Amino acid sequence: MRESAFRRRWITPSRVLLFGFLLLILFGACLFRLPGMSTGGRLSFVDALFTATSAVCVTGLSVLDPGRDLSFAGQLLLLILIQIGGLGFMTLSTLLMMALGQRLSLRERLTLQDSLGQDALRGVSQLARRIVGLTALLEGMGALLLYPSMAARHGPLRGVWSALFHAVSAFCNAGFDLEGGYASFRSDPAVLLTTMALITLGGLGFHVIFELHRKKGRFRALSLHTKLVLLSSLLLTFGGALAFAVFEWRNPETLAQPGQGPALRLLHALFQSVTCRTAGFATFDQAGLTQPSLVLTLLLMFIGASPASTGGGIKTTTCAVFALMVGQVLAGRPRIALFGRSIAQEQVNRAAVLLILAFFLIVLSQLVLTLLMDAGLSSSWVLYETVSAFGTVGLTIGVTEKMGWAAKLWTSLVMYVGRVGLLTLAVGLSRRARKGEERTEYPESRIMIG
Repeated sequence: MRESAFRRRWITPSRVLLFGFLLLILFGACLFRLPGMSTGGRLSFVDALFTATSAVCVTGLSVLDPGRDLSFAGQLLLLILIQIGGLGFMTLSTLLMMALGQRLSLRERLTLQDSLGQDALRGVSQLARRIVGLTALLEGMGALLLYPSMAARHGPLRGVWSALFHAVSAFCNAGFDLEGGYASFRSDPAVLLTTMALITLGGLGFHVIFELHRKKGRFRALSLHTKLVLLSSLLLTFGGALAFAVFEWRNPETLAQPGQGPALRLLHALFQSVTCRTAGFATFDQAGLTQPSLVLTLLLMFIGASPASTGGGIKTTTCAVFALMVGQVLAGRPRIALFGRSIAQEQVNRAAVLLILAFFLIVLSQLVLTLLMDAGLSSSWVLYETVSAFGTVGLTIGVTEKMGWAAKLWTSLVMYVGRVGLLTLAVGLSRRARKGEERTEYPESRIMIG
């Protein structure tokens, strides 16, 4: 009885997710330390931990070149960790349990419900199967589309591996590549368009994709969540592409590199806008961006992808709800209303809290990394790396490769927090309220604001 009470009080879905990701990262780091995983001797524990964290958190920041510094076994391990991190370890563990004929307990269903962002327990196991099936289908199609370019570059056999690796990395919004950077594909529209499609599908969220298929794309029949995701994603993607095109059109270090006509410049502007949303692939050196583009990149990385997707960031819906809340307050309306529906105040509060927590984490991380890094580094460059780690983006401006062991450990922590989510972390580490505390209400009072 005492053990059962302990389990009810301390083993919560949020804590299972927190410590499950942590154990997976530590296990991956230990495997990266094994002989034969790298081409230049055994990795240090800090480098192995950083690589495992970046893979499980589908970030893409790296202190090594996976295509050059990892053996095939190391690349395979990297791919497996990316896949598990992108889908969520609870989704895959649930599928494994069902394959072994085991039934899910109520606690396991609650944990899966929490990891998938579901409101109800009904059908969560079936949803896990559909997610894995959809992922396999889209990654397989992506690999087939990437194969001709990869085979032309590496040969038939190596081309299969390269196409599969990049398809998984793109759909999971991980940003790892085996080419030493995506700049080598600057003049290959097929690779760029396929990669953008995979990033976008992975970043929309599985619920949105399933609902679009179920409702046959009829916008009026879609839920408020799906409408909000689609509209905010379209605005951020194409609005960002237009802004990048304006800011970088004549910049010889980015869009205006030799041999790039207007069509390729527009394609790279769109690619930059898409990859900022937690993907991490880069077709040019990010250090060459103009100041307005750097600010825009920071904003897009901070917002990230959509809920229940393979991406990170504060999420598109959080940003949209916060913007609507600002409009509601300024207009003096009592509730947020959109498409004939009102948004629950509890969700508005969650969005505001998440945004504030994320802002303070970025400020704290910026301060810590500034203290740990070389004093000669630009603070804006350190901020870029910080936001990239928190948003699990993986774009780098050259700061990651200059990190010492302490800065790597701190950045690993930021990537972990960015992947599991600030609210999940806060709920998982907090003490559960007693029954009497949950029902306690106090007299209302007013204070002066502004």
